[in-house]
Amino acid sequence: MKLKKKTALALVLQALVATTLVANAQTIRVANQGDALSMDPHSLNESLQLSTTGNVYEPLVGRNKDLSLAPALATAWRQTAPTVWQFELRRGVQFHDGTPFTADDVLFSFARTQADGSDMKSYTNDFKEVRKINDFLVEIETKMPFPILPDVISQVAIMSKKWCETHQAVTPVDRRKGIENAASFRANGTGPFRLRERQPNVRTVFTRNGTYWGKIEGNVAEVIFTPIGNDATRVAALLSGEVDVMEPVPVQDIERVNNSANTRAITGPELRTIFLGMDQKRDELLYSSVKGKNPFKDKRVRQAFYQAIDIDGIKKTVMRGASNPSALLVGPGINGFQPEAKRLPYDVEAAKKLMAEAGYASGFEVSMNCPNDRYVNDGRICQAVAANLARINVKINLQAETKGTYFPKILRRDTSFYMLGWTPSTYDAHNALNALMACVDDKGAGQFNLGAYCNPKVNELTKKIQAETDKARRNAMIKEAFDLHAADVGHLPLHQQALAWGVSKNVKLVQLADNYMPFKWMSKN
Repeated sequence: MKLKKKTALALVLQALVATTLVANAQTIRVANQGDALSMDPHSLNESLQLSTTGNVYEPLVGRNKDLSLAPALATAWRQTAPTVWQFELRRGVQFHDGTPFTADDVLFSFARTQADGSDMKSYTNDFKEVRKINDFLVEIETKMPFPILPDVISQVAIMSKKWCETHQAVTPVDRRKGIENAASFRANGTGPFRLRERQPNVRTVFTRNGTYWGKIEGNVAEVIFTPIGNDATRVAALLSGEVDVMEPVPVQDIERVNNSANTRAITGPELRTIFLGMDQKRDELLYSSVKGKNPFKDKRVRQAFYQAIDIDGIKKTVMRGASNPSALLVGPGINGFQPEAKRLPYDVEAAKKLMAEAGYASGFEVSMNCPNDRYVNDGRICQAVAANLARINVKINLQAETKGTYFPKILRRDTSFYMLGWTPSTYDAHNALNALMACVDDKGAGQFNLGAYCNPKVNELTKKIQAETDKARRNAMIKEAFDLHAADVGHLPLHQQALAWGVSKNVKLVQLADNYMPFKWMSKN
């Protein structure tokens, strides 16, 4: 009898808690300068995309508020052999359509990341085999020891095998070719929020998942995400109360947002590095006045471009101090960052001399591809670079465009000179080495090495770094790889940008250094 009373009391308390949550539930309106390009979590390896879909889909291993590893769809993991990791899967989890989550979905999802059209190949390219031990235990065998495997797969979303098969979405959409399928506009994850409405470039609506397996700390019932490309319009929407959260706040408007009675700017360092890449593979550039050869194959030209860019001027005039000039493709906060690394000096005369030595004293024309709605002041940075390069007689034909057309273009390598930003999702230098600097292969190495830079020694070191467990030896190899890349002038590093989110004072949220925005940690009074 007492047991029945306790059970009844527990049910009443549970109902009261649920009623309180519903009563306090809120809608939060979020604006960003761009939109996620797809709801398919394997179709584009880009931070806004993964941040957005990460509220709907989940990986085996997630992240805490301090970016440390946290159990997600796996409750535990262990290395059972140098090349074997075992993951215990969470029981009782359902996809949003009610389908139970099992090992079959894990095997299917990892295989999907290696399919044609996937943008996530670099996360799983060193997998030898993924095995199902039982419905809630899987093993991942890698081609070589892989001590940071749990960190790497923290970006790989698990999809429902049954749902993908039913909706003809077994392989990811290929953003390079503009192909779409059901997973582009619909979603069926295990995450804390469900996709209710998707209007690309207009608005996307997410609703709280009432059957979520975990804890949703915030009181948000609905999130309405709206892309607002114009900086002034986005700031005005925040100040007027039309939106509750927006990013990025233009650096020139941070003080204005902070001085408003109802808003504040949350700022902090970001792990992303902005850099420029050059086609170093083709014998003739696609978009250049130079015919019959490729000037970017000459290190002297690459170095001249580097030394002609006034990075401190860009920091002062374009970024208004909200940037950290970088000598590497990774910044502070990333394991393997080398604080002693120094940029090549800004020196226009030295750059002119290098151009003359390479046979381009009169310069040449080349097109430059840039987004104008993805990174902080991206279009203006590219304009400043173009003005800098004019001093060494290089005429830049700037092609700045929305990320919706920019990313598909550069990801199919239809470019000669381009801007890209990169946040190592593992918070480790190996991620940047494998994705940005490794020689390109068909398994995912160098998947974002869009200019096809290739140094066999860097390639060899990247593989050794992946397998090395001794931290001192590993960091020494990372330094060696970065030094080789810098000596080659493989890319032109620019800076780490700063985060700036505009937030209504009645909203609480967590700002992460990777610029992800988890809705489950949002609350509104």
